[in-house]
Amino acid sequence: MRAAVMGSPIGHSLSPYLHRAAYQAMGLGGWSYEAFECDEARLPGLLAELTPVRGQAGAGADAGSDAWAGLSLTMPLKRAVLPLLDTVSALAVEVGGANTVVFRDGSRHGDNTDVYGIERALAEAGVPAPRSATVLGGGATAASALAALRNLGLFSATLLVRDPSRAGETVEVAERLGVALAVETFDKLDALTGVDLVVSTLPSGAADVFADRLARVPALFDVVYAPWPTRAAEAVRAAGGTVVGGFAMLLHQAVRQVELMTGRTDVPVEAMRAAGTAEIARRSADRPG
Repeated sequence: MRAAVMGSPIGHSLSPYLHRAAYQAMGLGGWSYEAFECDEARLPGLLAELTPVRGQAGAGADAGSDAWAGLSLTMPLKRAVLPLLDTVSALAVEVGGANTVVFRDGSRHGDNTDVYGIERALAEAGVPAPRSATVLGGGATAASALAALRNLGLFSATLLVRDPSRAGETVEVAERLGVALAVETFDKLDALTGVDLVVSTLPSGAADVFADRLARVPALFDVVYAPWPTRAAEAVRAAGGTVVGGFAMLLHQAVRQVELMTGRTDVPVEAMRAAGTAEIARRSADRPG
């Protein structure tokens, strides 16, 4: 059975290390997991080349080594894939993006495990359900963060973006989720850090300029996992706040993906965690300086 992660760029992805560790620990010797560079233009063609599994996901060792169990999707494909799927989970529809495709019964089913990953990462760090939250960034991960906050009982939040006119899709997500969303620009950050939780969905290095201002928040969830810790995470931790890193989210969303693709629930979380942290450490050691 085959699975893969697709996106662009994809060379940095930890998903192969996480999924392969799971297959090894689960005794799935016939399973493989690859990484494919794929942008939005190439996605329809690549999906068309794949061989869907006939029958339940993960079932059927007789399906052949070239049969596909599923895909992990990263940027910029999470939203672009939706019209290419046969069925989509209610959560993926709400969030407006699927990071997981499972092949079953000859069709392509889209799901979203990012929301689960965020919820589990917060719970693992002991962060209580927030009464207020500010989300930095307006992309697909921000949409998943809003869904996770909704699931934790928060029905209002503030979104900080560089250009509010480009946050339309995330505003639509909030409306579907039933979350009252105030959209502001980053220059309003000082007035909006008096919250229980700040979720930064900004790319690596982009939140560094806000580190001093973020230091005052009681809890920060920064989706960056390398290089780690970020300056913002260091500032919050030094001030006594709770910090949640992006690796925990990545790990737990991958755990759920393995469950969906294999049809099994005995997914080895700690084996996957060890494989991911080892690879992060290796990359850190190889990085100059």
